[in-house]
Amino acid sequence: MITTELTFALVSFYFAMFITPGPNNVMLLASGVKYGFKKTIPHILGIPLGHFVQITAMAAGLGFIFQTYPYLHQILKVLGCTYLFFLAYKMFGSLHIQETKKETGRPLRFYEAALFQLLNPKAWIIAVTVASVFFPKDESFVTGLLFVALIAPIVNIPSISVWVLFGSSIRAFISNPKIKKAIEIMLALLLVGTGFMILI
Repeated sequence: MITTELTFALVSFYFAMFITPGPNNVMLLASGVKYGFKKTIPHILGIPLGHFVQITAMAAGLGFIFQTYPYLHQILKVLGCTYLFFLAYKMFGSLHIQETKKETGRPLRFYEAALFQLLNPKAWIIAVTVASVFFPKDESFVTGLLFVALIAPIVNIPSISVWVLFGSSIRAFISNPKIKKAIEIMLALLLVGTGFMILI
């Protein structure tokens, strides 16, 4: 049954998971620094689509498959964390602010941000938890699915946008090589730390 208490608990869980450091937020911060807020909007909008698909899949039965064959979830976790370590490595030297005429890089596209969630271990943890803990048992499947899946983007978009706003606000300081290097190290360590926490 969908109650006020369950809704509040779900919103609180989503907010805590979406606004805390993780692969998405570290990448959004870096994109905000490098490209600014406006160019990062497709990246922002692609993330909740990926979450919506994951949560829907978990609620529709993928969670049962993971329970039956737990090693599949472990394989996904290891692959995702390996990719996080690769991103951390690539983070070094990535925050050069591109001049318009020489710009060769680009922020993630909408569909790339959505597909990235398939390799994002934190996103899978969110989806598994929501499907197993917050899915309203006494509602019809469709009602329950819409409840858990549609609240996610409502909470997700403002939560992750904070990271892009912060990144875009410090663009002016990145011209200082020492500050740029310190931010690169911080972002890389956040990715590595996230990966190790998920593995452990």
